[in-house]
Amino acid sequence: WISFDVLCCTASIWNVTAIALDRYWSITRHLEYTLRIRRRISNIMIALTWALSAFISLAPLLFGWGETYSEDSEECQVSQEPSYTIFSTFGAFYLPLCVVLFVYWKIYKAAKFRIGSRKSNSITPITPEALEVKEAAQQPQMVFTVRHATVTFQTDGDTWREQKEKKAALMVGILIGVFVLCWIPFFITELINPLCSCDIPPIWKSIFLWLGYSNSFFNPLIYTAFNKNYNNAFRNLFFRQ
Repeated sequence: WISFDVLCCTASIWNVTAIALDRYWSITRHLEYTLRIRRRISNIMIALTWALSAFISLAPLLFGWGETYSEDSEECQVSQEPSYTIFSTFGAFYLPLCVVLFVYWKIYKAAKFRIGSRKSNSITPITPEALEVKEAAQQPQMVFTVRHATVTFQTDGDTWREQKEKKAALMVGILIGVFVLCWIPFFITELINPLCSCDIPPIWKSIFLWLGYSNSFFNPLIYTAFNKNYNNAFRNLFFRQ
């Protein structure tokens, strides 16, 4: 049961990482990241997520990596071997944390660069036979003048692509923020406790553990609030049409 608990928590954390990577590739490589490639990469990431999670959670049982039964309290426990503690906490939290922070930084840079590099141009006549292209000084609009006809196309506001990238960046930012707030107290105590033999009150251990569990409750809410694909998927899952 303990191993299954560790398995599900680790898989939940790595799924957050996989979704952040998916958002990153969809923004930075949207031309190459086609639906077919996305499905193949998604299947690979799902398989790797569960394989890595299973290896981390089952290592003490399969290889005898530390004691999984406490004779003093007569109960099963997560292995308290310092080497396994470092391996499991880094593999289950600190490594994916570094990945998602790096990915969000790249997403933020990509979105900021695209929005900042947007330019608008206007076309005005030099002569009836010639046209001059120059940057609009104030208003973001394009003016096309041909002979005596003038047509103005307003380009105020963000394009559809920019709005989508902003929304994706916001979703990943909230996702990572909630992920860090929910899990970092638990994994700090998990890393420090076996190394320094600190005596943390059981009530705080329970609070930190359930705070981490709550991340799996918040994630679907964040996905469905910011992503139409997830929204439709959850709707079809619970309300078959």
